[in-house]
Amino acid sequence: MWVLPWLVLINLNYFQFQDTTYIQNEGLAMGAHTSSILSDVYLQHLENTTIPQLLEKHSIKGYFRYVDDILLAYVDDPNNDIHSLLNEFNSLTPKLRFTLEEEQENHIHFLDITITKNPKGLSFGIYRKPTTTDIIIPRDSCHSNEHKTAAIRYYRNRL
Repeated sequence: MWVLPWLVLINLNYFQFQDTTYIQNEGLAMGAHTSSILSDVYLQHLENTTIPQLLEKHSIKGYFRYVDDILLAYVDDPNNDIHSLLNEFNSLTPKLRFTLEEEQENHIHFLDITITKNPKGLSFGIYRKPTTTDIIIPRDSCHSNEHKTAAIRYYRNRL
């Protein structure tokens, strides 16, 4: 049966810091290889069981998720209360907290994209966080070549 291995993975969360081993009382260890997998499995479970009913109840037209970022597209009318939907999302599970970022002046940022509503539809642009810098590791640094070329690969792939 698959239940036991999953429970063992979740309930026996331990990590080491400065030669001391700690047991985490709740949640998944940040940075552990299994944490991202288990988190995604759990979110997929919610997306296949309870979230569809919430989306239908609140007339959500689009649900888009990338890792832990979710974008909802809905018709803006008085019957759609997005704050009520947020409360229902937060009541799905006691330990998982969703937050809300509403569009401002007809645009919203999702991942590294700015989505703007205009009379002709939607337009998309690249979003740069205020903390973004264009600093990359210098060629003559002591870092490995893999680290030095990571930014170049990122920019190439983004094109």
